[in-house]
Amino acid sequence: MKKLIPVYVRVPVIFFSVMMALEYFIDSGDRPAFIKFPMVSVFLFVFLFLLIAIEITLNAVDTITYHLLSDEQKKVLDESTNMSIKDSAWFKKMMGLLTKSEPMESEGNVLLHHDYDGIKELDNTLPPWWVYLFYATIIFAGIYMVRFEIMGADNQEMELKKEMAEAKIAVAEYMKTAPDLMDEKTVTLLTDPADLAAGKAIYTTNCVACHRADGGGQIGPNLTDDHWILGGGIKNVFHTINNGGRDGKGMISWKGTLKPKEMQLVASYVLSLQGSNPKDPKAPDGEIWVDDTTPAAAVAGVTKVDTTQVKK
Repeated sequence: MKKLIPVYVRVPVIFFSVMMALEYFIDSGDRPAFIKFPMVSVFLFVFLFLLIAIEITLNAVDTITYHLLSDEQKKVLDESTNMSIKDSAWFKKMMGLLTKSEPMESEGNVLLHHDYDGIKELDNTLPPWWVYLFYATIIFAGIYMVRFEIMGADNQEMELKKEMAEAKIAVAEYMKTAPDLMDEKTVTLLTDPADLAAGKAIYTTNCVACHRADGGGQIGPNLTDDHWILGGGIKNVFHTINNGGRDGKGMISWKGTLKPKEMQLVASYVLSLQGSNPKDPKAPDGEIWVDDTTPAAAVAGVTKVDTTQVKK
């Protein structure tokens, strides 16, 4: 018996529809559900097997039923099966509802009594689908005018500007906590013992050759006193580690070796060495740096040394 959708289309559509529904409703994280959960794969395999079995069974039933028909019934069935969709009754009925056009045999009812060089004109009514669509555009235009021109709702340009502003705020908030996107503007000082221990491990691996294990200074400057060449504080120390020391001399840039989080750890550890008084420290380099954001510095009227002039 004739089916509108062939089996080679029907089976894949049903199977993949069920598969997508499972993927939508099952929370499988970053992996497909049929990979993360083996039972889903088993279910899909069984479901596909049943689909194929049902199609085979239906085809067998149709074949047996056809052979049980009389010759007259077979003839009627063959005619309906070979009939095109455009010739079917339901298609003609649907087109009649959509177009309201007169059939060709009834064109005389809508024929206008004039012609142009033998070309005759029919007075057909407008298709209902076109008329209803036109009415819908009028309603849409009225709603649009009231909402945007009278009530002053945001247009697309204003919505875009607001979304861009919200996105910038969200990015700024994310930058504050994203370790791999940290820079000297967002870095904060770490004081937790576990963080300082991690910073010490990085310092021991990369920094002791120039600054000594106790931070007293060797090739590089002493890290335990109050003098700094490129400025003290977590932001300046992070900047120095990230970008390196003075041009032509001083420390190399570590941004190609250490991640931002690792530079934060080692910078915090370096600052924890302040005032530790190691044995035989190197003579001070640079100038005394005082953080003018601290209350004590503000009360004393101490001004922070310009880090563009005095650097460590």
